[in-house]
Amino acid sequence: MIISAGKNEVFSFATPMGVGLIESAINLTRLCLFNKPDYLIFVGSAGSYGNYDIFDIVHSSSASNIELSFLRDDSYTPIDNVLKIDDPKLKNETIVNSSNYISTNQELSKELINYGIGIENMEFYSLVKVAQEFDIKIQGIFVITNYTNKDAHKDFISNHTKAIDKLIRYLESKNIIVPCETSKNKKDKI
Repeated sequence: MIISAGKNEVFSFATPMGVGLIESAINLTRLCLFNKPDYLIFVGSAGSYGNYDIFDIVHSSSASNIELSFLRDDSYTPIDNVLKIDDPKLKNETIVNSSNYISTNQELSKELINYGIGIENMEFYSLVKVAQEFDIKIQGIFVITNYTNKDAHKDFISNHTKAIDKLIRYLESKNIIVPCETSKNKKDKI
């Protein structure tokens, strides 16, 4: 089953889960309780901490929930803040960091690269956690729309349409979706 965040990332071939950690966790849990999928593919956009370029496509089944304050020793967490779903199809993958906030401090967010964390997406950590709880394999396929700097939002907005088109073409080229599935975006929201 293919899922996405929703809002401005709604696809005819994907079921929207909601934006951010909370909405996506609630809606994926609801889906799993009533119609548990065998495998999940989350598609969407992401910001790069510096190792990936705009419009790169990144696959992952590993996620983290590390706030920038953690890097400055201004916070700690009792949760397991790095999750991995073993997927033999994915080797040497980057970790996707998730937060309900978008990073705009380029120098601080670059420190995440030292931990193997390469990109950020608001939903992926919660989706991996729910998938883990329901014993479902999951992978994310992301297109980079921006760097995590002071222009993150402006660049996201200006690159989003082209990035989503590139993501759709990539999914078609890998036979993850068929071209006719992309002819019309659905506007449903959970």
